[in-house]
Amino acid sequence: MAGPARPCHIGIMSIANDFTAEKHRVLNDVFGFEAFRPGQEAVVDTILARRNALAIMPTGSGKSLCFQVSALVLGGLTVVVSPLVALMQDQVAALRLAGVRAETIHSGRDRADNVAAWHRVAGGEAELLYLSPERLMTERMIAALGRLPVTLFVVDEAHCISQWGPAFRPDYAELARLRALFPGVPLAAFTATADAATRTEIVEKLFGGHAEIFIHGFDRPNIRLAVALKRDWKKQLLAIAAEHRGESGIVYCLSRKKTEATAVLLAQHGIAALPYHAGMDKAEREVNQDAFMTRDGVVMVATIAFGMGIDKPDVRYVAHTDLPGNIEAYYQEFGRAGRDGQPARAYLLYGLDDIRMRRLFIEQQDAGDDRKRRDHKRLDALLAYCEAPDCRRRTLLAYFGEEAGPCGNCDTCLEPAEVSDGTEEARLALTAIQGTGQRFGATHVIDVLRGADNEKVRKFRHQGLPAYGRGAELRKEEWQSILRQMLAGGLLDLDIQGFGGLSVTAQGFALLQGEQSFHYRKDTLRRAGRAARRQPPASAAEMPPDEALSQEALSEADARLLERLKELRLSIARERGVPAYVVFHDRSLQDMARRRPGTHDAFAQVHGVGAAKLAKFAEPFVALIAGHDE
Repeated sequence: MAGPARPCHIGIMSIANDFTAEKHRVLNDVFGFEAFRPGQEAVVDTILARRNALAIMPTGSGKSLCFQVSALVLGGLTVVVSPLVALMQDQVAALRLAGVRAETIHSGRDRADNVAAWHRVAGGEAELLYLSPERLMTERMIAALGRLPVTLFVVDEAHCISQWGPAFRPDYAELARLRALFPGVPLAAFTATADAATRTEIVEKLFGGHAEIFIHGFDRPNIRLAVALKRDWKKQLLAIAAEHRGESGIVYCLSRKKTEATAVLLAQHGIAALPYHAGMDKAEREVNQDAFMTRDGVVMVATIAFGMGIDKPDVRYVAHTDLPGNIEAYYQEFGRAGRDGQPARAYLLYGLDDIRMRRLFIEQQDAGDDRKRRDHKRLDALLAYCEAPDCRRRTLLAYFGEEAGPCGNCDTCLEPAEVSDGTEEARLALTAIQGTGQRFGATHVIDVLRGADNEKVRKFRHQGLPAYGRGAELRKEEWQSILRQMLAGGLLDLDIQGFGGLSVTAQGFALLQGEQSFHYRKDTLRRAGRAARRQPPASAAEMPPDEALSQEALSEADARLLERLKELRLSIARERGVPAYVVFHDRSLQDMARRRPGTHDAFAQVHGVGAAKLAKFAEPFVALIAGHDE
């Protein structure tokens, strides 16, 4: 193993320099922004002071800009660790268009291209280098970087240290060795989601317990949250897709087979849907991803193999047809909606069988008992969110340690649930479960409660139980809802290794003995898409300047110009082989439509136009605007 690298080189800029002026110059001249967004500047200042930093910032808040500005101010070479090839490629493409010398080396490129990129890095022609953890933590790469003026290491999507490190991506755990290998070089880690346990694990593993933690909120108020019990998931999904016809969306499925079938289902009903999962041919995946990124109104049907780092601003909805693994994963996945700050929707469909499958996945993973226990608790938190009788957003934010009042933008706020005392119903269900031997699943228990006369009931002589038929006044769907909420409330356990058998917990026995009560939501059968139509997001006065800019209504004439600007952007993006947002975000195009710049100097004032983009794109966009105004 290569020995420790020498301390970081700061020859390009001395510590005594005034970083305040330089960071604002970089922000404006390179990236075209007049001011930092809330939460960014404190992170940048910590990195520039060469202190370790962990930043938890919601999707769309500008995490990448924090380390990109810091890298350019510090000088030397910044190494960015990223988990996915698509994420690395898109960030490098965006940086190059902004005039930043960025490189990436990964398995998806030809060897000759990787060699040429390394020669540029070694020759001092790169300011940022993007690598996967597996490539970075090789002896050869560590030794090579030890001969270069590395001034900063950045770990993007840092939650992977906790979630992937133990088994799937062990090299994420290996990143902890960077502290010893490169003494004096600061580490910065970024993620959109990390609960208290995950934050502690990242700080201990990556930083050895020493890092400044920045938490800039978890709320995404523009995303409306809705959860519904699975009944006929295909019909439910089609209703959701129909409500968002012509809009970009992501539909998550648990299996590859279901992903393929769901894409076909949507396409048969006139929705421009494409599949994406790890089992597909790489070229086909890339074609589908490119279509999703560059075309309007495409719906990507995917497993969790798709999405991390996908910076498509105008995803209007995310729908889960199966229960995610935990509340952090769910937050990450639905957070891919509404990155532009405009109203978006998050839908989740789930049922009892989803819970059994998720419990089974946890038990079958290659991990210790402590890890499994924590993963079960994380799943418990997601179930509590699904069964929340009041504001979902408040339940979600409480998990991440934030307090909030009712949001007014989730299904339970818009259509408050009727909460009823279900103590007697729960006691009856527990009696039936005990009477049947605590080994049968929900379907059979409900048959007993409703007095069904079928072969299975007769075979086990359950028609003679005291609870038999005493719940006949409730429909099957109502009993399913009650049992699901009892499970989420800790009154029942699920036999995840067997066939989903239900058993009574200590809390359940306490209820049977009259020591506690049970309340449940009676209207859990609401349609996923039934809640009131979108309401406007927060007022412009409460937003950062660039978000307020995107919310300001365009005139009819400006809106027509905006469509032509989008067409030009898409044409340029296709010529360069990059996603459209890499050329300009929608906010920049909206600002152009309002300002209608007629000169290069006026174009330089547009939001998101730095020096490089001014030189590359002023001419075609100014010409289009001039022609439109004639």
